[in-house]
Amino acid sequence: MRIALLTYSTKPRGGVVHTLALAEALARLGHDVTVWTLGRGGDTAFYRPVDPAVTVNAVPFPAIEGEPVGPRILRSITVLGAAFRRSGAAYDVVHAQDCISANAVTRCVRTVHHLDTFTTPELARCHERAITRPYAHICVSAAVAREITAGWGLRPHVIPNGVDWQRFSSADGARWRARLGRYVLAVGGIEPRKGSIDLLEAYARLGHTDSALVFAGGETLFDYRDYRAAFERRARELGVTPVMLGTVDDADMPALVAGAAVLPFFSVKEGFGLAAMEALAAGVPVVARELPVLREVFGDQVSYAADVPAMAVGLAAALNGACSHRRDSGAALARSFSWDAAAASHIEFYRKLAADPR
Repeated sequence: MRIALLTYSTKPRGGVVHTLALAEALARLGHDVTVWTLGRGGDTAFYRPVDPAVTVNAVPFPAIEGEPVGPRILRSITVLGAAFRRSGAAYDVVHAQDCISANAVTRCVRTVHHLDTFTTPELARCHERAITRPYAHICVSAAVAREITAGWGLRPHVIPNGVDWQRFSSADGARWRARLGRYVLAVGGIEPRKGSIDLLEAYARLGHTDSALVFAGGETLFDYRDYRAAFERRARELGVTPVMLGTVDDADMPALVAGAAVLPFFSVKEGFGLAAMEALAAGVPVVARELPVLREVFGDQVSYAADVPAMAVGLAAALNGACSHRRDSGAALARSFSWDAAAASHIEFYRKLAADPR
């Protein structure tokens, strides 16, 4: 099959990680795969090397100083859509992986990783169109599929993420421990969806601790300056000085994760929880927010917490070794999610769509 996968960025965000891993797995199955994306900030390639069997089209997307989020999203849609149409390429399947790319093309399959809530009118309209316009839908968890059914009456097909568990299970975190000491690792930067301030509050409740609070990542389309300012203000009030690594090179991420004492996963919205599953592959305990989707994906292989006091208790328990009994079973859970299996399920779904006269 000739397949186009569309994503909104070249940066290391969860949906982009998913797109590249899926594209490579589809190519291993012998399919002709092209990934379309926007080259933000002058990027001409993704944050990591991509298998040469996959064609990459990175559409230039120059930054405009001071451009608000709403107009930037609309420009993203226009630029990506125009480049895709100009190419004149014919595909058996056009598969959008996010809100922007689903708005950029006229007919597509859409993977809905998680549902967002927007107050900006342009973003709210884009979000709605990105669900109602695609002719078929995939979700990476049944919990998100149920949300879409409840909200729009649609019936998405569920295909879980894969996990590149070999990279994480074989990683050695000694170098990062030598640099940072013992550390609590949050992946994804400072933003509302990640529950960063809740994590800060929970960490502060641990009192004097020999474990640093470390944040890795944070590349985003949105303007979280107000939230980050609130985070920094609260950190000063609590006397906490987090270590901010920013974007970490992809080659260094497995070792960084493997070196952590615990990975808190306090997102308020998730579709699967790929970073947490990578931590389990590396043998690192996870404390997660109490969400139906995380219960579905992780079962009893992580600890759960519904509020800040419980988050602090969970972190303390993990730091004290109370979660060590889950190490092997957590790694086994991560090994059960394969990108090759995910790709095979996608091909089966695409073929069913092609055979459906509707």
